[in-house]
Amino acid sequence: MAKPEVVVVIDEDYCQGCGYCVKLCSQGCIEITGDKFTSKGYVIPSVVSPEHCNACGVCAWMCPDMAIEVYKY
Repeated sequence: MAKPEVVVVIDEDYCQGCGYCVKLCSQGCIEITGDKFTSKGYVIPSVVSPEHCNACGVCAWMCPDMAIEVYKY
């Protein structure tokens, strides 16, 4: 059986770069690499290894800005 595809979407209009998603991701899929910024100048995280994501959704649940959505197909 193939592993389901997981897509993590970080909405750059809402993210304020707090880093909670980075700290709480048990799989290390999200990092603040310093190469993505919002229009307001916040440094925002990137999904660096989506293949390791298990779609637990902790990043989305704990995001105070509700800027993350996790989809499992």
